Amino acid sequence: MPENEVAAGCESQDCFKEAVCIDTMKIYDSCGSKDCIQDIRVLFPAARQPMIDSATNVRVKDVNVITVYIDLQPIPFNKGFYSVDMTFFFDVCVELFGGPNACPVAISGVSVYNKKVVLYGSEGSVKVFTSGQCADEPDISQDPRALPKATVQVAEPVALSAKLCDRPCGGDLYCRIPEAICRRYGGEIDSSPQRNNVYVTIGLFTIVQIVRNVQLLIPAYDFCVPEKECAPTTDNPCELFRRIDFPTEEFFPPRATDLNDGCGCNH
Repeated sequence: MPENEVAAGCESQDCFKEAVCIDTMKIYDSCGSKDCIQDIRVLFPAARQPMIDSATNVRVKDVNVITVYIDLQPIPFNKGFYSVDMTFFFDVCVELFGGPNACPVAISGVSVYNKKVVLYGSEGSVKVFTSGQCADEPDISQDPRALPKATVQVAEPVALSAKLCDRPCGGDLYCRIPEAICRRYGGEIDSSPQRNNVYVTIGLFTIVQIVRNVQLLIPAYDFCVPEKECAPTTDNPCELFRRIDFPTEEFFPPRATDLNDGCGCNH
């Protein structure tokens, strides 16, 4: 579109079409962290505990984030600041070894990790009501203060190590596992100490943000009209396969010198 070309080549801040008011979420404060969560216990349903009791060694295979429970509370006597309490639930897959000639057996359990940060979220004194709310069921528990929202972004966890312990050997966190998570494992999760307990070490990367709904005045250049035409798809599997690039890198793994390219190192 000509308008897009003019806006893209415009160097002056005064060449936009109009100023528009938008309703959006503004980030008031954020923080990132790189945590090495050492020796957190993996909890299993009671029916699987005999397999762990008979194991002689364990190896961590994979770790994924099931969900994160977030609780946001204002900090007394420190206006505008909030504590963000996060409870991470990890799905941990480990391999159990029962002897020198036995094949490993993979089983999955859940690990729980708590983390708290303090961030600035400003203050608000309004209530927000939208047309999507049900008139028959008003939210009478709504806090009269307009609290901000906390968001947590989590990268894929890194499974570092696992070990067996016949006694508590980490900072065990005894809490009730939500029923929805227990159903993933086919039964109630047992958090009491066992004869054999599995502990894992996980690497975790997170970004925590506090956001508020605000109205901002921004410059607008034009409507976002798609410039690419949607190509029709085909049901022919061979036609789809021909569009896939040949995976050369799968047949020729990179050398150590290739990995250093572009890092600024002197060869």
